[in-house]
Amino acid sequence: MKLEICHLYPDVLNLYGDNGNLLCLQKRLSWRGMDSAVTRVPIGETVDFTQFDLFFIGGGQDFEQEVLLSDLSRGKATEIKSAIADGKTFLTICGGYQMLGRSYTTWDGVRCDFIGAIDYETKGAKDRMIGNFAFHCGPESGGSVVAGFENHSGKTYLGPGVQPLGTVLSGSGNNGEDGTEGVRHLNVFGTYSHGPVLPKNPEFADAILRAALERKSPGLALDPIDDTLEHQAHDYMLKRLGL
Repeated sequence: MKLEICHLYPDVLNLYGDNGNLLCLQKRLSWRGMDSAVTRVPIGETVDFTQFDLFFIGGGQDFEQEVLLSDLSRGKATEIKSAIADGKTFLTICGGYQMLGRSYTTWDGVRCDFIGAIDYETKGAKDRMIGNFAFHCGPESGGSVVAGFENHSGKTYLGPGVQPLGTVLSGSGNNGEDGTEGVRHLNVFGTYSHGPVLPKNPEFADAILRAALERKSPGLALDPIDDTLEHQAHDYMLKRLGL
């Protein structure tokens, strides 16, 4: 079994060690005797999106997201929407998560229209939401408690019927107002968790892998592995948050 992974925009969406999520996913596959390959697709490069099983889009600053608009308009936006509709698995972090929504409006009123693959919008605020935080994933996303780190000024508001990735236990999450964090739509996992988030959250990492593997080979099970160190890191962060 081999998973083909596409890393979109590694040249600009690469904050806070988010690329470590790919290393984590690849390691968790290799420890189970499974193979993987990562294809990096920067601005201006085109590839056949149908060849991939899993897509990763990291976080970036507002300016970097604006730079991507012209590249998205040249065909990538349509391909991303088609891949999502086809049930391909996506892990998107912060700016990459915002990019899949309808729009981002800066705090001073400048609007950027994004892909619109999922019904949500983001509005910039003057004050940033920064710090360690935690959220409880919904059952469709594994049901684990995720410990992460957020640093964003954008407030994301999900549209009617759009499901969050989880419920905030500590911190701000999507907007600091409604208690939601991220989005789970079809096989899209969107979150504000930097860090990278996956190494200290093995159950969440496996939920993403299961989504990709199930589509490629229905019924394929993930063998258990020793996550003692990962759980120690996870529990330490929750303890710091008083959870």
